[in-house]
Amino acid sequence: MSWLLNLYETYNANTGYVGEIAKNAYDREYTLLPISHTTQNAHIEVNITEDGNFHSADVIDKEDASTLIPCTDESASRAGSKVAPYPLHDKLSYVAGDFVAYGGKIKQEEPFQKYISKLKNWAESPYSHKKVKSIYNYLRKKHFIKDLVAHKVLYLNEDSKLIEKWDKKYESLHGGKPQIFSVVNGGQESAFIRFNVYSSDKLLEKVWKDKEMFQSFINYYNGSLHKSDLCFVTGKVMPSTDRHANKIRHAADKAKLISANDSSGFTFRGRFQKGEDVAAISYDVSQKAHNALKWLINRQGKMVDQRVFLVWANDGTELAEPTAGTVDLRLLKKVAMVDEKKSYTSQVFAKEVAKAIDGYKNDLTTESDVNILILDSATTGRLAVLYYRNMNKKLYLDRLANWHATCVWQHCYRKDEDKKNILFHGAPSTKDIAFAAYGSKVNEKVVKGLMERILPCIVDGRKIPRDIVTSAFYRASNPVSMEPWEWEKTFSITCALINKTLNEKGERYNVPLDKENTDRDYLFGRLLAIADVLERRALGKETTRATNAIRYMNSFSKHPQRTWKTIQDSLQPYQARLGTSAIDLTKLIDEVASKFKLEDFNNRPLSGKYLLGLYSQRNDLYQKKGTNKESSNEKGDI
Repeated sequence: MSWLLNLYETYNANTGYVGEIAKNAYDREYTLLPISHTTQNAHIEVNITEDGNFHSADVIDKEDASTLIPCTDESASRAGSKVAPYPLHDKLSYVAGDFVAYGGKIKQEEPFQKYISKLKNWAESPYSHKKVKSIYNYLRKKHFIKDLVAHKVLYLNEDSKLIEKWDKKYESLHGGKPQIFSVVNGGQESAFIRFNVYSSDKLLEKVWKDKEMFQSFINYYNGSLHKSDLCFVTGKVMPSTDRHANKIRHAADKAKLISANDSSGFTFRGRFQKGEDVAAISYDVSQKAHNALKWLINRQGKMVDQRVFLVWANDGTELAEPTAGTVDLRLLKKVAMVDEKKSYTSQVFAKEVAKAIDGYKNDLTTESDVNILILDSATTGRLAVLYYRNMNKKLYLDRLANWHATCVWQHCYRKDEDKKNILFHGAPSTKDIAFAAYGSKVNEKVVKGLMERILPCIVDGRKIPRDIVTSAFYRASNPVSMEPWEWEKTFSITCALINKTLNEKGERYNVPLDKENTDRDYLFGRLLAIADVLERRALGKETTRATNAIRYMNSFSKHPQRTWKTIQDSLQPYQARLGTSAIDLTKLIDEVASKFKLEDFNNRPLSGKYLLGLYSQRNDLYQKKGTNKESSNEKGDI
């Protein structure tokens, strides 16, 4: 219940955002819903005058369809043929008193009678609003469809009945295809109607954005809640509910986090007979917690294949996202970019990360903890909490700083605003780790599974699962299976993962070349890098094919001694082509080879350290060549 309590507290701490429309990163509008309200996509907007007469109507564009509407417990969970009207805005079959007269079909009781009865109760209650009264006074006249047909919003067939499905044969009656058939799924009878009120030919504040209207219905509906029970979340006796919200991830989401509607069949229920026997949750807590969750998901959640990754603080302050890469974090961008000729050691970078994280610490109060939540659904109707952590902010930020300071390497796969690659130092995002381990075309189900597995490594300090590192290692050791850009990205991310696993063992590696390192795997990686650079220099920038060192890399990782002999033999024509220009690299090969112990120069498969040696040696040679170019004003590839 702690996640519900924290969401409930989040709502209470952010009531200033209730009803305020904002746009998320996908340019979709969202708001912190008032209690007893939900969202619905409307198809027709009907304008009523203050004295209860029809004014005008229009078909709504899909971009403007999202509408904040009042709802009851019963209407929020209606399904199938169940008649449960929304209190104000609703489908045509509910709001039109002449629905049956125009060919509308109903299965059981007439929806309009139940709808207008409930609307009357609200309009005549002490909590009523003048806009509600105007809408009620119009709808009770029962000529709703007649008015929409007259204003060419709805259309009839030759029998003066609503057209169920548009057909070209109706073009003789109405001309081209009317707009209403482009926005509804199905026939006109499925259209959802929202209402506005005009005053002296001037449109008042939109009903679904009017905070006075929100409060009017909240006060009215709260007065109708009588069943009280002990709320397991707050510990107080409050009006309770056994119906809880859906539409948590988006407007079409039918999955619920809390549900107990299995009242028949042979399902084993243990000691419980009713849902309330397990836990009772008050209406106020359920509404506020679910509405806060919807708001947070839209505002700052990350969704991969319908799996939600969410991090928030109860006080609403901005938090560093754990699944983001170093370069993606707002404050860390200031320290993540590095000059191409400068390489941070892990100790230096760790200090820079700590400074940036301190910026987040300074922005946060000491009263609010950090909540980390992962949600997903296995079926259409059930949503599950896969992971939840509530932890101290300082501990969270310290864990985040440790991740970005230890799972770190130099990368060059991100682009700036001018679409040019940028060199940066830091940790990759969890999504990029998934692409490195399983390929850029991997199914999103695999991506979200890996992100869920990596999250505890970041926030709980667990070790990275061995299979993820191994998979990335094998892919990085097989560059011919990828495009060059994808391999370079996979290569640097794999180095970051390997560096992290070595850090966990107490070993520390840096991007700058360690010339004193005599580990066999590291030395073999250096040899491979020198061979690659030597051949690349000989080929020149006109030739883009992979070098022999790169083509034999997979075999080299498994049988280094045997494969190195093949690579070294293939270097001779290129050494001859370069002439004296190859002397420095030839000497370097001899220098690195002399560092091997005799018993270490064998065919035992290489560990991930060889990738670190390969990267560092290549980087060192590229930087030296770049420095030489600057000093002699030369141009060209290395």
